[in-house]
Amino acid sequence: MNTLPYTNRDVSWLSFNYRVLQEAKDPAVPLLERLKFLAIYSSNLDEFFRIRVAGIRKLKKVGKKTKAQLDFDPTVLLKDVHQIVNQQQEEFSEIFEKQIVPELRRHHVFILRRLELSAPQQQFVENYFEDNLLPFVMPVLLVKHRINPFLANAHLYLAVHLRQKKRPLSESEYALVKIPSDQLPRFVQLPSTGNRHDLIMLDDIVRHSVTRLFPGYDIQDAYSIKLTRDGDLHIDDEYSGDLVEKIKSSLQKRQVGPASRFVYDREMPDHLLRYLQDTFDLRKNDMLPEGRYHNNFDFFKFPDFGLTHLKYKSLPPLQHPELHDAENPFKAIHQKDQLLHVPYQSFQAVINLFERAAVDPAVTHIKVIQYRVAKHSRILQALMEAVQRGKQVSAFVEIKARFDEATNLEWGERLEKAGVRVHYSFPGVKVHSKLALFRRLEGGIPNLYAYLGTGNFHEETAKVYSDFAIFTTDQRITSEVNNLFGFLENVKPNTKPFEHLMVGKFNLRSKLYELIDHEISTAKKGEVARMTLKFNSLEDKEIILKLYEASTAGVTIQLIVRGICCLVPGIPGFSDNITVFSIVDRFLEHARVFIFHHSGEELMYLSSADWMERNLSFRIETTFPVYDNAIRQEIRTLIDLQLNDNVKARIIDKENRNEYRRSGLDIPVRAQLETYFHFKRNIEGVFDQKKP
Repeated sequence: MNTLPYTNRDVSWLSFNYRVLQEAKDPAVPLLERLKFLAIYSSNLDEFFRIRVAGIRKLKKVGKKTKAQLDFDPTVLLKDVHQIVNQQQEEFSEIFEKQIVPELRRHHVFILRRLELSAPQQQFVENYFEDNLLPFVMPVLLVKHRINPFLANAHLYLAVHLRQKKRPLSESEYALVKIPSDQLPRFVQLPSTGNRHDLIMLDDIVRHSVTRLFPGYDIQDAYSIKLTRDGDLHIDDEYSGDLVEKIKSSLQKRQVGPASRFVYDREMPDHLLRYLQDTFDLRKNDMLPEGRYHNNFDFFKFPDFGLTHLKYKSLPPLQHPELHDAENPFKAIHQKDQLLHVPYQSFQAVINLFERAAVDPAVTHIKVIQYRVAKHSRILQALMEAVQRGKQVSAFVEIKARFDEATNLEWGERLEKAGVRVHYSFPGVKVHSKLALFRRLEGGIPNLYAYLGTGNFHEETAKVYSDFAIFTTDQRITSEVNNLFGFLENVKPNTKPFEHLMVGKFNLRSKLYELIDHEISTAKKGEVARMTLKFNSLEDKEIILKLYEASTAGVTIQLIVRGICCLVPGIPGFSDNITVFSIVDRFLEHARVFIFHHSGEELMYLSSADWMERNLSFRIETTFPVYDNAIRQEIRTLIDLQLNDNVKARIIDKENRNEYRRSGLDIPVRAQLETYFHFKRNIEGVFDQKKP
């Protein structure tokens, strides 16, 4: 083979985030949901700059020997990233200003600027500023090389151009005023008449009242700015010391890290931009233009004014027919393996299992891995209650889950105080598995029950993340889950090989290679060989090379990839037999499903792992087989819906065009809606059977 076709992961990620922006652009999406997609796009981009772009910038400073080991030039990549982001930001502004704002007006929702305010509204704004904003705005005159205040991470400011009133021809002076969106609502509802819903953004209230902050000056104009700071804790590769203390210390530094992005209103005049660049010691590649407003993730909180017809029709999570509120969920699991698919089915099935286990006198032990956890977690409350009732409870808390470190540390301390045996991250490895284990005495005999999932034990994200979970008492699985917990709790090399589970840092990569190699061998014999693989990200070069090898051998490969896809499909001699598409819709596709034809004896796995180098080589991940035939058939049905989606699926190609997949338009298939109604029909059938 020649040079490996490979899309840079950061470029691919930006292509994914553009798919989010496409949802905001799509007039078929309800109007207020389009605003939400603008918020998601902005939130994603903010984290991208805090982590990925900050990392690229550091690579620019490394020595020649280190750079030689990279497969990209950091300077060129940074330039490409900025070019792509600038194009997307221009489209973002176009979508908001030219599409969404006029549509809001059609529905009598008006986002007013200060020159559009009526006299009563002006008075309201002035009173609101006096009563609510004055303590927070913190105006400061800038004096080059003498007064350059610290710009807090992701906080909004107005950069003000002014001149002294007594000297109208004097040189320009400049000031900063904080926009306190961290203290007050970003969208302020105004007095309105008739059926109008008028509001003003907090930024424009500050603009309207800025003259009061500088009484000796004439305000020439004001433009919004924001600085994003490096948010990486840089602890993943530390192999010694107390990680808990290091993370606590690093969290304090996160808000004062170096600049990774300085965004400004693209209408800002050059003289003001140059002054700010010099004052805050910003380089050219720090500077990124946006529209009039920043921190657009605040659109998550845009008021709906009761206009529910401008939102998606509600799809309330459905009850799991066996587990939702079962008094004894272990009985249902003992009878047969159970499948849960959130958010279509309610996460209450998981909460109920933990809460029942906490009070069940037959349950003696509970073990769980926590990667991301809700701020208010009924599951962890249940663990603490279980301890009070005399059960042995242990929790492995991963404190390197990015941006959830503080929450996880807080919960870890609470669990410890309650008597739970808490095990924290160990250096060099992240634990990303989503597992729980319950030991229950039944007739004097101990039985193990396991929960294995593709998503976190997180009550909030389970409302929007699409994930699978299996509840089982299959001893082939439960014994190996117990084995893995033994490793995590004792930090000792595992002496028992995993035969059924594929576990990161042990056998995950090698077993995946074996499965792919089997398909390659079968294809070379002229027999049917195929794989259907679904995950969030595909980035690992070695496994991409293996997929190219399989494609060249004649294996048919269907990939459903939500986010990063560094594999390039449709390249002659590499990926002729590989098709890739991505589904971005109202729920976030998060499940990982691996299906191998395996000479007609189909093998199916669910997993916590994406196919990225970090997941396959540097994390404790768990990929688990689906042995129950009914569950296998159910998952296959749901995957087939995704393979046939022609409404929300985008084709991934070498040009990153993100074109919609429009096959068979005579029968539109929107996989997420079809999935919901699939479960709805099933549960209605179950209830019908139970009727007398």
